[in-house]
Amino acid sequence: MKRVKKKAFQEFMTQKGLKSTRQRDIILDAFLSSERHLSIEELYLKLRAKHPSIGYATVYRTLKLFAESGIAREIQFGDGQTRYEHVAEGEHHDHLVCTRCGTIIEFENETIEKLQEEVASRHDFLIETHKMELYGVCAKCRK
Repeated sequence: MKRVKKKAFQEFMTQKGLKSTRQRDIILDAFLSSERHLSIEELYLKLRAKHPSIGYATVYRTLKLFAESGIAREIQFGDGQTRYEHVAEGEHHDHLVCTRCGTIIEFENETIEKLQEEVASRHDFLIETHKMELYGVCAKCRK
């Protein structure tokens, strides 16, 4: 999967007439190796220790390119930060978001997906896309 996304990003860069740089490659590797929904700042801080020459603006611009290329998706969870997650072809999931600690849990539920389709069908509505975010308090914060 990682190799496929790298190739997709390289093809996007070529189409846009942009150069592949060492810094972009480092940022791409760090992004793809993370399982979390990363903000620009989180990814920047993750990179800063090993790669102090990579600036915040470079991380910002590169994440925007990832989203534009289709290998990443920008998500807002209502806390003022844009986060980025990996995009896999045909993959869909929803989110549970802890309002105390900010933990984000991805989940898939076929029953919910079918119910959404049924509701849309009853209203003669064609769903193009959707997102579901459920906000509450995670088990760890309730202890």
